[in-house]
Amino acid sequence: MHTHASTVKNRIPGCAVTAIRAVFACLLLAVAGMPAAGQVNTQQTINIGRNAMYFEDYVLAIQYFNRAIQAKPYQAWPYFYRSIAKINLEDYKGAAADAAKAIELNPFITDAYEVHGVALQNMGDSRGAIADYARALEQLPDNRQITYNMAMAMTDVEDYAAADSVFGRLLERHPGFENGYLGRARLGMASKDTTGAEEDIRHALRINPSSFNGHVMLADLYMQRGKERFDSAAVHLDHAIRLQPLTAGLYVNRAYVRYTLNDFYGAMADFDHAIELEPTNKQALFNRGLLAMEVSDFDRALRDFSTLLDTDPTDVRSRYNRAVIYMNRHEYDNALADVKYVIDAFPTFPTGYQMRSEIYRRKGNIAAAATDADKGRALSARLKPDKKGRVEGKQAGRPDESEMTDEDLVKREFASLLTSDDNTDMRSEFNNSEIRGRVQDRNITIDTEPMIELTYYTSPTDLKPDTYYIREVDDLNDTRVLRNKVLVSAAVPTLTDEDMIARHFRNIEYYNSYIATHTPRAIDYFGRAMELVTVRDYENAIRDLDRTIALTPDYAPAYMLRAQARTRSLESAGGQTGEGGQSTPITSAAGRDALRHHTMDLVVEDLDRVIALSPQNPFALYNKAGMLVRQGNLNQAQELYTAAIAIKEDFGEAYFNRGYVLMRLGNRQAGITDLSKAGELGIVAAYNLIKRIGSQSNK
Repeated sequence: MHTHASTVKNRIPGCAVTAIRAVFACLLLAVAGMPAAGQVNTQQTINIGRNAMYFEDYVLAIQYFNRAIQAKPYQAWPYFYRSIAKINLEDYKGAAADAAKAIELNPFITDAYEVHGVALQNMGDSRGAIADYARALEQLPDNRQITYNMAMAMTDVEDYAAADSVFGRLLERHPGFENGYLGRARLGMASKDTTGAEEDIRHALRINPSSFNGHVMLADLYMQRGKERFDSAAVHLDHAIRLQPLTAGLYVNRAYVRYTLNDFYGAMADFDHAIELEPTNKQALFNRGLLAMEVSDFDRALRDFSTLLDTDPTDVRSRYNRAVIYMNRHEYDNALADVKYVIDAFPTFPTGYQMRSEIYRRKGNIAAAATDADKGRALSARLKPDKKGRVEGKQAGRPDESEMTDEDLVKREFASLLTSDDNTDMRSEFNNSEIRGRVQDRNITIDTEPMIELTYYTSPTDLKPDTYYIREVDDLNDTRVLRNKVLVSAAVPTLTDEDMIARHFRNIEYYNSYIATHTPRAIDYFGRAMELVTVRDYENAIRDLDRTIALTPDYAPAYMLRAQARTRSLESAGGQTGEGGQSTPITSAAGRDALRHHTMDLVVEDLDRVIALSPQNPFALYNKAGMLVRQGNLNQAQELYTAAIAIKEDFGEAYFNRGYVLMRLGNRQAGITDLSKAGELGIVAAYNLIKRIGSQSNK
């Protein structure tokens, strides 16, 4: 039986899109086909999850649906609702898997086909999406959104006749549907019917003069028609910016228009503002660098291209332009390194050899200069330029190619302004608490999840309310020998309460006095080490743990805590802590680097000892993998994360870190699968990384 449509964000790359929105309020009242009164607990858990989704607490909602699935894995509804939450977090792979499971368990949930189709469409499988939409339309032939999605998917697979037919049927039944006209306009632009596309966009703007996507698409259309329509493009970009002032790509495109219309200062101001909104915006940084070069502001241009290369070292265009800057600054060694990279990437690019020839000449290497000059001339003579132009971004308003030399055409590949083509991707802003709303949109630094630590304090959240369990630590707490209970957690807060800090210093004084007047036991040194780690005195903590291990060489928590203290010392002191914890003032960069690597090796040795003493401890495997990631040993780190997950199947941090490692190893699909699982287990950062991966793959 069909239920009312669900809240789903349908973000189809490159087109004007609409959220698949329906009201969850009706779902809060009743759900057809759900189990009855005898199963109140599961039903209540699902209801709470649906309530959380209604308030856009998608990550929290997933945790409730997880509990319902664990209790009754044969029910389709929790999988279905979890798929909706995931699709709102843009975890399309996870959403598709959950929707497929819901269909397997109950093939009569029509909305599940829609969700599955939307997920597939966003992952690029438009043909699979069409099949899902067709199945859904068998039950809901007049559903506006599903019909729209099907037409868009048909456009994606270039079945233009079928798409036109579906759009015609859609607009006949829903003549006031603004996005239907915009979707058909996208079809018109794809099939080169720009006159029909313009008519449809204008019709959408008559329905809704404040249509953001309408103004963006019309501006885009005018930009494609050439410089003579750039004034009209600027007008619609102005409208779009008033409607969505935080969309950086709009400023990039308006800057491109302004520059083409000889408004240099207006263009630079727009690039500046785009970078304020998105400090790593590729198009804005690249374009601003080119404009700065044009006025010989080489310092500013160098900063912009270097920022781009910090983010993406394979960006050949930025390397080419930075090489030009280095030549102008007479930094020939740096210029040589960059132009060599360009030549390696494009071995038939004549300008690369000509530039390197000039660098060699200035450095006095006449023989090498002559060799490169000959190579450049030979390649230039054979060059057959691509008359279509292959520069990334739109090429409206360029000089007539018939007036350009072959060499100019090739250089343009590396020195043309870029435009942004994803401005119709509407983004909603939520000003909610830590785990609410579109967590994937937050601009956070992506790194591996932190190590699992022995601590007296933790920061539980609604998603991860509990600490982890290690048998030896639980046994230690049962003895009540220590002055505080030891916890196992990755969420260790910064201690800021002065009274609490003072209490830990008093505990250290207690241990000092006791050890001075009694024959010290291993547990006394371990207890003082826990206090010292808490107040961040890692050097003395390591010394006490050395003493603990000397007295009890088979005590696994001591090795785990020493590895933790050594790792923390790396983070807090730049790795200037030697064996035994003594401070080692090393001034040379080489010396500091050697000591840092030595400390990492000591951490790995400690964790190896924990693994030998406690082979079922997944946290030692996880922490060792984290250190191997720092050392660049990604393949072995992946194996250790896998081993940790084999012991603890709900280890969210391990899934996240393995996904991160898989992405760095180039295994994108496996990485997304792990990140999706990590998000499902409450690791919020997973959704941000999934979104970034998806955004980069669409560029």
